[in-house]
Amino acid sequence: MGLSMTRIEDEIKITDAQQVTVLGAGKSGRGAAALLARMGTRVFVSDGSEMDEVTRTLLRSLDIPFEEGGHSHRVLEADCIVTSPGIPSSSSVIQSALERSVPVISEIELAYAVCRGPIIAVTGSNGKTTTTSLLGHVFEVAGRPAHVAGNIGRAFSEIADSVRPEEFVILEVSSFQLDHVRSFRPKVSVLLNITPDHLDRYGQNFEAYAASKYRIFENQREGDFVVYNADDAIVATGVSRIHPELGVTSLAVSLEAPVDRGGYLSDDQLIMNPLGAEERLMQVNEVALRGRHNLYNSLAAAVAARATEIRSELIRESLSTFEGVPHRLELVREVDGVKYVNDSKATNVNSLWYALESFPEPVVLIAGGRDKGNEYDPVKELVREKVAVLIAIGESAGKVHEELGDLAGESISAKSLEEALEFARLLAKPGSVVLLSPACASFDMFDDYVDRGDTFRRIVQEMN
Repeated sequence: MGLSMTRIEDEIKITDAQQVTVLGAGKSGRGAAALLARMGTRVFVSDGSEMDEVTRTLLRSLDIPFEEGGHSHRVLEADCIVTSPGIPSSSSVIQSALERSVPVISEIELAYAVCRGPIIAVTGSNGKTTTTSLLGHVFEVAGRPAHVAGNIGRAFSEIADSVRPEEFVILEVSSFQLDHVRSFRPKVSVLLNITPDHLDRYGQNFEAYAASKYRIFENQREGDFVVYNADDAIVATGVSRIHPELGVTSLAVSLEAPVDRGGYLSDDQLIMNPLGAEERLMQVNEVALRGRHNLYNSLAAAVAARATEIRSELIRESLSTFEGVPHRLELVREVDGVKYVNDSKATNVNSLWYALESFPEPVVLIAGGRDKGNEYDPVKELVREKVAVLIAIGESAGKVHEELGDLAGESISAKSLEEALEFARLLAKPGSVVLLSPACASFDMFDDYVDRGDTFRRIVQEMN
């Protein structure tokens, strides 16, 4: 018998399965395997890389058989495969499963099937971590029980079966996590923006990447809300395709023009009208997060929170007290009149654009890493305007120099992040900003963007 999962009026119906394979033993894979074990399902875990000892110990403690360093045919001896977001849909193991009609679902689809609480799901090429964290802060200030999980912090499957019906789950979801959803249905979906990113995972096909993002609202129905950036033409096009008969309430966010329902900027004030009555929320200068992009994030979080009937005064307090997230325009320290800012989470060109747009000061920019098919045209004018020194690192240093080097006041390469910061300290003048905003993945030199940001932070903190 195959694994069939449905969620009907908060009652979970899961048929017994002969076997479920979990692909990948990272955070999502471990969470999914443990959840399935708690459900009494027989599980097999397969990871194409070597596992760490902590993972091996966990799986052994749960009596879950596993393999590492490659995928054997045993993977396909399953009624269902739960795949981790790090495994491309184009991979041979997933393609083999699909060819054999073995259902493949994502970890968030599995977790959704057993979660009894309503979900706010946030996605976008940029800003989703900040917006998700900000929503968590709003719920905390409001005294509303909520769990923050997904692509940020804990895997959804770690907490899904312990969520009570009155507790919200606030999820950051990536396109990779949405690739294999079937019934995943948030109460509130938030789509911030869609710009070229991860195109290496989508055959350099931007439309395929956008279609993956649209899946966040494909199962929403009457009583649900979609909060979206009306100023992003790609986002607006996708939302416009939601059939009116489904009864989904669309709430627009705009900094360019008033909207009928949602939130917008007018005369340096944030205005909200998601529930029909227009109200002035707060002045722009009262918002804690700096930068125009963070006005979108703040408005989106405010409108989403208001849709769940959190009072405006609590939203206002939350937006004015939120301190941001690590590795996202994080001021680490000021040394000799120079600010050192960790924006390691900027793994694409659009994130770099947002970072540069946020600073009026001259910038010493550290950029580079593993290229994801970057096109640097969108940031060239900002580099010409703001970057006094460009320091290129990583595998893509040559491309960074070729695309941006002539636009900066000075351009050099560094063999490591340590060396880059040595150069930055020598070249940065008082009143300037040393900005780590790589616009690239970190895997050429670091485990992930967190490792890269932690390294930056440690080096800066150790400066005499």
